[in-house]
Amino acid sequence: MDRPTKRLLQGNGACVEGAIYAGMRFYAGYPITPSTEIAELCARQLPRIGGRFIQMEDEIASMAAIVGASVSGLKTMTATSGPGYSLMQENIGYAYMTETPCVIVNVQRGGPSTGLPTKVSQSDTMQARWGTHGDYNAIAVAPSSVGDTVPETIRAFNLAERFRTPVTLLLDEVIGHMREMVTLPQPGEYEVFNRVKPTARPEDFVPFELTPNLVSPMPAYREGYRYNVTGLTHDPMGFATNRADEIAVKLDKLTNKIDNFKEEIFKSRAEMMDDAEVAFVSYGSVSRATLQAASLARQAGFKVGSIQLYTIWPFDYDTIRKLCSRCRCVIVAELNMGQIVHEVEKALPENVEIQPMLRYDGEIITPEQLLARLEEVI
Repeated sequence: MDRPTKRLLQGNGACVEGAIYAGMRFYAGYPITPSTEIAELCARQLPRIGGRFIQMEDEIASMAAIVGASVSGLKTMTATSGPGYSLMQENIGYAYMTETPCVIVNVQRGGPSTGLPTKVSQSDTMQARWGTHGDYNAIAVAPSSVGDTVPETIRAFNLAERFRTPVTLLLDEVIGHMREMVTLPQPGEYEVFNRVKPTARPEDFVPFELTPNLVSPMPAYREGYRYNVTGLTHDPMGFATNRADEIAVKLDKLTNKIDNFKEEIFKSRAEMMDDAEVAFVSYGSVSRATLQAASLARQAGFKVGSIQLYTIWPFDYDTIRKLCSRCRCVIVAELNMGQIVHEVEKALPENVEIQPMLRYDGEIITPEQLLARLEEVI
């Protein structure tokens, strides 16, 4: 057996390693702080393994390029930060409508507008769910460390391929730029999911057919199948439709293929929650601080637990409700003015006190700040 490969990596570098492991062979992007290292590493590494890197003129074109390359049969990725993510939204919507798998990495920084290019934020959390117009369901995942970033990037690609949908990987400036020792996975250590290909004869092929799991087989160009790809609402053959029954079926498909498998998609990490009376809920780099704060509170004799969300969207209200069933208070820690805290409020009964712990000045939330908030509610 090959020995594990240990390397000192930035979070952005771990993202590239995870993407290549998952089979990413096409990257299109435009450099923007704090995600630029992802583009630089893809430009260096992809040509060595037969992949392709292209720097586009802007983020609009970058998103269009990865959609086109994915339709042609490649696993694709782009990376950006807040302003670029905003520019991508129209073409992300196109990917939802055309059911095109791809991964968009958003290394979050402060906003709005140019905002704080070198400071940390989690203020794009809602944008990852509601950024583009229309009815659809989104998938967004968020690692909390450099070590997490490799498997979570692999998982982002697997979810994109499994459900034929764009997936957002929500990093933040702290994770993107911190360095940690990472043990890179060996081939076969993680499952790598590849999109399901059609088995029908080309003349019988229905490109957007309703299957039992609502995910249609997807051929690559040059494999003998021809079909129409359009951002217009379309029928199962891929052609634009104005029929009410076909429109409703298409939009139901986009939402239900995610909703019906929410338990498969959702992932969280619960620590010390069996008897917790107070719980921290967090995601991304903040989870490092909440786990330490919960551990310190336990040492002081308080029943405190920690819940880290690896999957942000779809939000699993049932799981949060079950995990917090014994709690009288839940502290939701975020690097924004309050986004996921409102989803936690929806999940829990009125007798559970919800306390936001918010910071949006470009600095991190520390364990000491969390313990100070804890003292206020205990």
